[in-house]
Amino acid sequence: MDRVAKLISQKAVVIFSKSSCGMCHAIKRLFYEFGVSPAIYELDEESRGKEIEWCLMRLGCNPSVPAVFIGGKFVGSANMVITLHLNGSLKKKLRDAGALWL
Repeated sequence: MDRVAKLISQKAVVIFSKSSCGMCHAIKRLFYEFGVSPAIYELDEESRGKEIEWCLMRLGCNPSVPAVFIGGKFVGSANMVITLHLNGSLKKKLRDAGALWL
């Protein structure tokens, strides 16, 4: 848990992903299109990926990927991120976290 807490505190936007996950790819593209440069951790490529995935599930990330953190707080998985984007509140969260300036 300490490792996950440290990782999510290092950047304004952190995404835990798997390289083979289509929804993960879509969420990463969404942030890139906003001009945000998130820290991305591909759990299937990390040496301790299974341990991190277990910690994410204990934090309430279900499914475990994509797990998106903004400003050190768990935002949700793909469904929640897309919902926030569609209702216009994602940009505000990104600005408040310092990930987006415009």
